[in-house]
Amino acid sequence: MELFTVTLPASLQKSVSKLKELLTEQALADLHSDSNLEQPAFIAYEQTSELAISCEALLPHFQLKVHGQAVYHAAASAIAEFVVSEMEPSMLAAIIRKKYRNNSAADSAAIEKYCHDLLHGKEWDGLGTKFLDADRLRRKNKVAVEAELFLQEHTVLNVKGFTTFRLNPYRKELAEVVEYALDEYVLDKQYQEFISLLKYFVFLQDTKLPMVHLLHKGGHDFMLYDDAFQPLDPNPPSDRIVAEMLETEMNIEDMVISSLIAVSPKHITIHTRQPDMQVIRTIETIFDQRVTVCVQCVSCSSSLDELVQP
Repeated sequence: MELFTVTLPASLQKSVSKLKELLTEQALADLHSDSNLEQPAFIAYEQTSELAISCEALLPHFQLKVHGQAVYHAAASAIAEFVVSEMEPSMLAAIIRKKYRNNSAADSAAIEKYCHDLLHGKEWDGLGTKFLDADRLRRKNKVAVEAELFLQEHTVLNVKGFTTFRLNPYRKELAEVVEYALDEYVLDKQYQEFISLLKYFVFLQDTKLPMVHLLHKGGHDFMLYDDAFQPLDPNPPSDRIVAEMLETEMNIEDMVISSLIAVSPKHITIHTRQPDMQVIRTIETIFDQRVTVCVQCVSCSSSLDELVQP
């Protein structure tokens, strides 16, 4: 006896086997682990066409009143996993195309990447994968709740129609992710344009000192020295436009860049134990070939080892 059928759009024909695998695995995990449900197995999933998978009740073992709810719950969980893992990227891309039709294809692709990083690629606040896993589970549960309600009332679940016309809470969350990703993309783009302007200004600027040493004490704490390792107390940049740009655009942790622009050195040696830190990479970008990064040398090893924070 057929309980229900799940159908996929033609664009997902290659994923039919994946959906069947998820449905079967979830049934085994949920139904067979429940001590209240008797063995042997009482349902089976069969691919009935290129785009359809049917849930078959195996009589006489299956009883709708006893087993029905557990079957729907397991199937809904599998369908939710399929939506999040196989369909979420294309759903995000569709939201981006609809909301930002005037954006170039390159911009749309960049925003999609920001969405992916937000949902899968970042480890925020030291929480690591636990935060990402919990965030993904929340999205999956939103889909599963709707899918279970739908299966209780219908015998055919068309995945394309289901994701298009149902799942309002889930689709709203994806739309919010897109909004946030766009904001991040615009801010990063503006910052990169700002860095390019600074780089151009540095290129045109006359040098004032042959060499400076930038000693990274740890965190966002830096000390500036001349070529004789005497402390430097730079004045703000003399160029009014650059001074205003730095004041309005730079974070306080990046104000070391203002100091470097003020002294306008021909060469900069950065002494650090954290060469991959963002502000150091930014300095390398702005001052280009003028920069050398040192992680251990005779001039700085004793000072840096004493000052650097663990």
